[in-house]
Amino acid sequence: MISKDEVKHIASLARIGLTDKEVDKFSHDLSSILDWIEQLKEVDVENVEAVSHVTGLENITRQDKAADFENTDGIKKLFPEEKDGYDKVKSVL
Repeated sequence: MISKDEVKHIASLARIGLTDKEVDKFSHDLSSILDWIEQLKEVDVENVEAVSHVTGLENITRQDKAADFENTDGIKKLFPEEKDGYDKVKSVL
């Protein structure tokens, strides 16, 4: 079982303030979670094939093709000021 001192230590590491009632609750809850994990460790998975995911879905993405941008004059009209060949904008910071 996770002790109250261990819960308080974990909470202090996470910079979380807990009431005594919350410490009691988390002590019980974390102990239950660790007990459940111990049960999972006992499951025989010797003949089970490892999988990375069970859905079989794959990402489908488009080809990333470079294209020339031809409306540079239209962009330059949006930024009337220029400095050293770059469009000048107002400072944002």
